[in-house]
Amino acid sequence: MSLDNVLDVSASAMSANRFWLERISNNMANANSTHSVAGGPYQREVPVFAEVLANETGGGGGVEATSVMKDPTPFPVVYNPGHPDADARGFVRMPNVNIVNEMVDMIAASRTYEANITVSSAAKNMMNKAMDIAK
Repeated sequence: MSLDNVLDVSASAMSANRFWLERISNNMANANSTHSVAGGPYQREVPVFAEVLANETGGGGGVEATSVMKDPTPFPVVYNPGHPDADARGFVRMPNVNIVNEMVDMIAASRTYEANITVSSAAKNMMNKAMDIAK
């Protein structure tokens, strides 16, 4: 694998992590949204990633975000008879977003992003050193 390929793989991972962080921020922003456009409470979004295989010429590879899946976790129900979305018995279906889990995912995505920055920086330094040696 060439250093150019290392940079491509690292860049694809950083792009996928950016997409993941966007989903996390969207989930956190809607953690209390009991009414969505689709009707019912907001449903947590989870990104789906896929491996990008290297082509026959040896280039490419990496990861990409292919889609967004709705989390099938059941919605928690709370008793709040004064809420506008409460049913006849006074219960409200809340979003299935757990802020603690989102924070853990955010830390994982951030650290993975930082690791890929380190990889791309190391590859860039190696390319610069190789150019210095070639002079």
